[in-house]
Amino acid sequence: MVKRACDVMQLHAYIDKQQHSKDSVFFRDGVRRIDFVLSYVDDKDGERKQERRKVYEANLMNVGLELETEDKSESEDGKTYFVKIHAPWEVLATYADVLKIKVPFKVNDIPDNSEMPMNWMSTPFRLPEHIMHPEADYFTAPFNKSKSDFFLIDDKDTFFPPSTRNRIVYYILSRCSYFRDECGDKDKKGIKRLLNNSTYTAAFPLHDCRYWKKSRDANCESERYNLHKHWARFFCFFKEQPLNLIRKYYGEKIGIYFAWLGFYTEMLLFAAIVGTICFIYGVLTYDENQWSKEICSEEVGGNIVMCPLCDRKCGYWKLNSTCNSSWQSHLFDNVGTVFFAIFMGIWVTLFLEFWKRRQARLEYEWDLVDFEEEQQQLQLRPEYETKCTNRKLNRITQETEWVLNRTITDIMGKLLLCWATVTLWISLIIACIIGVIAYRLAVYAAFASIMKDNPTTNLQVVGPYITPQLATSVTASCINFVIIMILNLMYERVAVWITDMEIPKTHLEYENKLTVKMFLFQFVNYYSSCFYVAFFKGKFVGYPGNYVYMFGSKLRNEECDPGGCLIELTTQLVIVMTGKQVWGNIQEALVPWLMNWWGSRKARNHPESLYSRWEQDHDLQGFGQLGLFYEYLEMVIQFGFITLFVASFPLAPLMALINNIIEVRVDAWKLTTQFRRPVAAKAHSIGAWEEILNGMAVLSVVTNAFIVAFTSDMIPRLVYMYAYQPYGEMNMKGYINNSLSVFNITAIPFDNKPDDGESPSWFNSSITSCRYRDYRYPSGHDREYSHTMQFWHILAAKLAFIIIMEHVAFLVKFFVAWMIPDVPSDVRARVKRERYLVQEYLHNYEVEKLKIQLSQNLPGDCNCTPMIYPSIPKHEVLSGCL
Repeated sequence: MVKRACDVMQLHAYIDKQQHSKDSVFFRDGVRRIDFVLSYVDDKDGERKQERRKVYEANLMNVGLELETEDKSESEDGKTYFVKIHAPWEVLATYADVLKIKVPFKVNDIPDNSEMPMNWMSTPFRLPEHIMHPEADYFTAPFNKSKSDFFLIDDKDTFFPPSTRNRIVYYILSRCSYFRDECGDKDKKGIKRLLNNSTYTAAFPLHDCRYWKKSRDANCESERYNLHKHWARFFCFFKEQPLNLIRKYYGEKIGIYFAWLGFYTEMLLFAAIVGTICFIYGVLTYDENQWSKEICSEEVGGNIVMCPLCDRKCGYWKLNSTCNSSWQSHLFDNVGTVFFAIFMGIWVTLFLEFWKRRQARLEYEWDLVDFEEEQQQLQLRPEYETKCTNRKLNRITQETEWVLNRTITDIMGKLLLCWATVTLWISLIIACIIGVIAYRLAVYAAFASIMKDNPTTNLQVVGPYITPQLATSVTASCINFVIIMILNLMYERVAVWITDMEIPKTHLEYENKLTVKMFLFQFVNYYSSCFYVAFFKGKFVGYPGNYVYMFGSKLRNEECDPGGCLIELTTQLVIVMTGKQVWGNIQEALVPWLMNWWGSRKARNHPESLYSRWEQDHDLQGFGQLGLFYEYLEMVIQFGFITLFVASFPLAPLMALINNIIEVRVDAWKLTTQFRRPVAAKAHSIGAWEEILNGMAVLSVVTNAFIVAFTSDMIPRLVYMYAYQPYGEMNMKGYINNSLSVFNITAIPFDNKPDDGESPSWFNSSITSCRYRDYRYPSGHDREYSHTMQFWHILAAKLAFIIIMEHVAFLVKFFVAWMIPDVPSDVRARVKRERYLVQEYLHNYEVEKLKIQLSQNLPGDCNCTPMIYPSIPKHEVLSGCL
């Protein structure tokens, strides 16, 4: 009791020392806003780190930033110091000028006529107006410090929103030196290097409040609370996203990602509906499946003896043993498959074209129309700037700028090393896929030997459906999925390393280079197994007595079931796609939550007034510069699954839709509750991902045409029905018997024959022939075991189908792309109107300013030249201040 009383007294004494709540985004004076926080731990042997921090913080103050340090005794762990940074008006105005940040100068008076007909129907899906449109619409122009009276500055403390403030401060932090003699060691600058060498442990802007309740401070916007309440909760899944509030709080780069993800999810709804209808068609025509009836019947399938599927360990088997897989295959391999493949070729074009229109509207609404030119010049990477040693005249600006001194040998050497590394890793993936194929070949024989007496029939529910083919396919797909995940983890670091080594000039160039490397790897990693099943399995098998073996080994190439390989492609697609989505959501949501829960376990017991805002955010996970990159990568890989192989699985868009509804809210939840506030960044588009999506859209037409032609049995069935049906009827009677060739058992070489005891008990010497899946002449024919004319007719029909489908799909694709303009006409008109009004207002402002100077009779002092856009000072602001 005495000890507890002492603890209580110490706690009260500690609280008495605090004059105000530490759960605040302001300095101790309650006036200056905290724009950024640095944290560090004072090591015993950290004299060099201490010197770096001292110089770095002195240089920050020389630039004009204001710093306030929280001693380690005030922190929860008693070890961590926190340096709070505030950017006063002079600093913000100077760097807003440098970065050409657009700010409002007049309320937008262009009428908005975008009211939708029957708008009342969308009421249940809407959010409150103050959430959807947190700011009024203004005309904007690049900020000019010397003409600050031109802009709508009501309050200098709130003129720049927190996202803009932290962007400016991070720009300074990234370029500030931590070495006394800056000219002596140009490489020693930037917060990123200080984080890498552990001088500081973290650098982050603050969230404005706790996510579950509003801030007590009336001057705090509590936008995080609004985002969590109206966006980050799962039960808001049917509501629209507050994109303007997301952009205001997190910046345009994150805003454009959620806009794209939301639009992609909306478009998936149409694909999911059509895909579900095609699947239902397969279910409704289930009983009309004539070829499956023949396979399952005792009269046809029960009397057809099939040749062994592997050497030595596989016995003869009856066709009706594949009855269940034949019925399952019909659910996906029917006429609806062809229709859906063509539909998806049109859908993907509509998706990309309508996204361009949506993106153009966002560019206008978020003041990003002229951003691309600014991006190249003003968002140079600090890592690039520190490596520059020469200056060169820019032909456009006629100003000298720092450039990297690179020789042809240096450039070629790095390119060779980088792409040799990428090629090596892609080769490693292919080697792993070959290993999985070898596993399938080897294990199939084992499963066939084990299951020859049907031991799985004793298992309830699933027993009758387990066949050697299914067991091999499922286990191989699971092993392949594990290999994919392991290779992903390993390659991510390699891709970042080789991209860093190239020293890209801008952030945009860095992300584009990394995107290409990562996507090439992921494309091969995720899709190679599906390509194998779709286009290689069962295509190069040979025939009894002349089988084809894998690379000259004793492993015979795999054959497809008599029902086709499509069901196996479906199995592969479902396991890899579903496994990736489930694992991705667990990794995104559960891992950060567990780490945050463990990291803040002690601080949760503290009173709210003592658990400071900077400590709360410090206990969260860092979002990282490449946080969005992995989100895009995940969605683009999913996009590949639902477009490249959708002909094999019409329910893929439905699965993607369900996943994305969850994904939007999981991403929102983790960003709002589990991660520190990211530094705001600008982006006018989704970048290189748009070109990748266009490339995959074109490739998807080709892959789906080949899947329908060569993986599905649709074309052979149609050729049989129209040309080879013996009774001239338009049905599929006799198709199974027609599609199987005959081989004389006595002609099977000894090495291909089953070992004693491997064949089932019903097999005896009276059976003289077996059947195999191909179109070849029987033994004794003049053209023994060569392809029949029907084989060539089917091949011609397949090639004709591919050519027709591709031309129709591409024709529709290019026609739709031509019909739908990339920029909506009303947006184009508003952009032109706004540019005209901006020029007019700026001209009037200059004229008025000139009149005032002339009226003062001081013509000699007039040095302002009328202009359309404010002039921007040179880029050397930071080094000049230092």
